[in-house]
Amino acid sequence: MAEDAQEASHSPDPGPPPPVHAPVELPLEAEAFYLAHEQPYRSYAQAHLGNRRLAEEVVHRVFDELLSTWEELLREGQLEQRAWSVLRRTVREELEYQGRLPAYLVDGPVALLLRAAQDRLAELDSVHGVFAAIAQLSPRQCDVIVLRHILGHSTRAVAGFMGLDERTVDYHHRRAKERLRVLLRLPADPAPGTPQEEEHP
Repeated sequence: MAEDAQEASHSPDPGPPPPVHAPVELPLEAEAFYLAHEQPYRSYAQAHLGNRRLAEEVVHRVFDELLSTWEELLREGQLEQRAWSVLRRTVREELEYQGRLPAYLVDGPVALLLRAAQDRLAELDSVHGVFAAIAQLSPRQCDVIVLRHILGHSTRAVAGFMGLDERTVDYHHRRAKERLRVLLRLPADPAPGTPQEEEHP
C-alpha cells in the first residue's frame, strides 16, 4: 500500500484537459458546394487511386485548399473550373508521390478496351503502353472520358462538375474518341446517313 501511494505521488501530472474547439462553421455557399460536389469528386479520385479511403483523404485536402481561398474564389468567378483544376492536380500529385498509374488504366473498362486492341497498335504491349496512349489526350479530354465512360455521368453532369457548357464537353468527348481511334487504328465511324456496305459471303 505504501509503495502504491508513493508511486502515485510521483505519477506525472496529466495537466488540464485539452481545450474543446467548436466545429468550424463553413460559409453557407461553401457548405452547399461541398454537399453537391463531394461524391463526384470522391468517385473521380477513386477511379484514379483505386482506394476509397485514400480518395476520401485526397478530396478532404482539396476542400481544405478551396476553403482556405474561398472568398477569393468567389470574387474571381469560375468556381467549378478552379475547383476541378485543384482536384485534378491533387490526384495527379498523389499518383506521382506513389509512383503508380491511374487505377482505371490498370483494372477498369478503359484498360480492357485498350488491351483488347493491342494487336492493332504494337506500342500497347504493356500497361505503360496503354498509359502512353491515353496520356496523349489533353487533361480535359481525359477527364471527360473518365467521367462519361468510367463513372457513367451524363454530359450535363460532367459540364456541371468541370464548370463547362455542354457543347464544350461534347467537343472534348468527340476529340478524345477520335484521338483514341487514331491511336488504336480503328475504322472511322460512318457519317450519319451514310449507307453501310453489305457483307457478301
